[in-house]
Amino acid sequence: MSSHIVGYPRIGPKRELKFALESFWDGKTGVDDLQNVAANLRRSIWKHMASVGIKYIPSNTFSYYDQMLDTTAMLGAVPSRYGWESGEVGFDVYFSMARGNASAPAMEMTKWFDTNYHYIVPELGPHVQFSYASHKAVEEFKEAKSLGIDTVPVLIGPMTYLLLSKPAKDVDKSFCLLSLIDKILPVYEEVLADLKSAGARWIQFDEPILVMDLDTNQLQAFSDAYSHMESSLAGLNVLIATYFADVPAEAYKALTSLKCVTGFGFDLVRGLETLDLIKVDFPRGKLLFAGIVDGRNIWANDLSASLKTLQTLEDIIGKEKVVVSTSCSLLHTAVDLVNETKLDKELKSWLAFAAQKVVEVSALAKSFSGFKDEALFASNSMRQASRRSSPRVTNATIKHNVAAVMKSDHRRSTKVSARLQAQQKKLNLHALPTTTIGSFPQTADLRRIRKEFKARKISESDYVQAIKVEFEKVIKLQEELEIDVLVHGEAERNDMVEFFGEQLSGFAFTSNGWVQSYGSRCVKPPIIYGDVSRQKAMTVFWSSMAQKMTQRPMKGMLTGPVTILNWSFVRNDQPRYETCFQIALAIKDEVEDLEKAGITVIQIDEAALREGLPLRRSEQELYLDWAVHSFRLTNCDVRETTQIHTHMCYSNFNDIINSIINMDADVITIENSRSDEKLLSVFHEGVKYGAGIGPGVYDIHSPRIPSTEEIAERINKMLEVLDSNVLWVNPDCGLKTRKYSEVKSALSNMVAAAKLIRSQLNKS
Repeated sequence: MSSHIVGYPRIGPKRELKFALESFWDGKTGVDDLQNVAANLRRSIWKHMASVGIKYIPSNTFSYYDQMLDTTAMLGAVPSRYGWESGEVGFDVYFSMARGNASAPAMEMTKWFDTNYHYIVPELGPHVQFSYASHKAVEEFKEAKSLGIDTVPVLIGPMTYLLLSKPAKDVDKSFCLLSLIDKILPVYEEVLADLKSAGARWIQFDEPILVMDLDTNQLQAFSDAYSHMESSLAGLNVLIATYFADVPAEAYKALTSLKCVTGFGFDLVRGLETLDLIKVDFPRGKLLFAGIVDGRNIWANDLSASLKTLQTLEDIIGKEKVVVSTSCSLLHTAVDLVNETKLDKELKSWLAFAAQKVVEVSALAKSFSGFKDEALFASNSMRQASRRSSPRVTNATIKHNVAAVMKSDHRRSTKVSARLQAQQKKLNLHALPTTTIGSFPQTADLRRIRKEFKARKISESDYVQAIKVEFEKVIKLQEELEIDVLVHGEAERNDMVEFFGEQLSGFAFTSNGWVQSYGSRCVKPPIIYGDVSRQKAMTVFWSSMAQKMTQRPMKGMLTGPVTILNWSFVRNDQPRYETCFQIALAIKDEVEDLEKAGITVIQIDEAALREGLPLRRSEQELYLDWAVHSFRLTNCDVRETTQIHTHMCYSNFNDIINSIINMDADVITIENSRSDEKLLSVFHEGVKYGAGIGPGVYDIHSPRIPSTEEIAERINKMLEVLDSNVLWVNPDCGLKTRKYSEVKSALSNMVAAAKLIRSQLNKS
């Protein structure tokens, strides 16, 4: 039995790629410096896998920004606004597509399936002239080969690429993206020829789109595409990897019927029903890449349980045909547990990061081949037992409280229309009120102050004074800009989830457990290992301080239970909804304490609600029921004059708009600008939204500053489908990652645009 890794984190154990990218973007270092950091990271990844005995080591899973963007570059599918015409796609064009530039906005960014990773959405149409424009895949294969390591080059498969794309702005939205399949396959075939010439013996196509609910025509297009490439694939062993969920029976049949494929990869962590399909019918003579080591969490694998699964597979298809693998790319987990020197010994013994998961894969493969490491397996069994029996994991009172609230439906006592009238009477806001999403720039000085306080190098009083000064700066800026509803800027917060998790029971935190969210943006998800409760008020002190600095409404800023859940590494020993309701009860206590402290506008961010939506339609209703219920629970008992906001980040919302309405928030701010106002289409189609809504008027993930006229044009588009008495004007997301120079200019233009449209409305 051999071993395989689907993919590996590219950011580095201590975010080396992040710092190299940002230094390059700021002009502090050059191309050679960036490429050297990247090469060192790739080398260390490949050598680690080789040293523990992984047979099938992936290459081309490294990326400077995003693997879908890499594929866009490979296919030469560069939108015309970036001025590229031919030749190799270089860094200037590549990063302009990702981040925008002075003259052209960035491409849309959205969530990769149901993860917190974001990909750059290709913009396609019948006019696109595809060409082989990035040789990255073959260059990285050769790079590994020069180190004496034979790798499996990985490509995003043609079906996944096309079905995750969108029609370009000037293309009819009904355009069939799959009609381009015959245009992109010749480029794939050129890449395959290049790889074969370089000595590649294997190729891995990632086709996670197969876990979705594809129709008959789409599945036929998939079969036809790989049949078309059959001659180009001759001489190569072909692996098609699927992940993130079960493969539906129809897709399983289409996939396993392909004659040109050597092996099939399945997620057997989140795709348990796929195991039943394998038991019934797996093609004779093919390899099964069994994804039994979880690529999306940080819990140590139960090696004995996995061994039983492998023995089941052996009985079905034979030991020599089973390859031990990860459930998906390890991109979605932290990099290396060895760097966690501050975690307590017991908790650390329950964990495995990417580097350790590679060892687990190898250990399982060796054990199944007759070379079982008895000491490793015995240690693993002890650690699994320790976690199951630890008293720090379970709290009977919390479980009782959750069981009680799950029996009821929680809603505010009055309808949103009546609440908005009562709130307007109290708040007296302009038409088209302006606000921001929460965070303001996190400067180096601010990070240093928090770090020094955490290390006890400065006193609590000095820390509070420093944060107070930052609040005053942020509030003064907003007042000068004449923003209507203010935020305090979140200077006291390191991260919107970690800040709360640090104050809740059942959470633990890492020092270097970073995971890539997009580009150079990394997050450090908390670990939820036990039952969750609030010990004391978490934000009241800071929100009250900020409100005293202004006469304008100051938002109390909270992160919602579903987002805390979806942006954490969650315990896998109880249903996710139980953990979510535990968090919801803790946030409910905080909401009510904020209200008692005189905070009249409270924002409960659910940035990640859409992200947790199951990929299969049959499973979505259950998730949306408990997720929306959890949100309503947090604010069901506040007064009608208390205005509840929520915020949602980059994702596709149109298919869950009724659930968003069912959240019953008073105001929702939501990403809109980077997706070409895709959100607005749902209102064009007749959906009525009676609460306040702020579709973002500019993209904060790009350094580009939109003009007043551009923002005004966006607001007018919104007014075509939304009433002026419910429309809010705000950026797409928080301003944490931007510079103050960018923030001041962009917000100034935003407020000016709102005033311009207000004056036009008054005249009419």
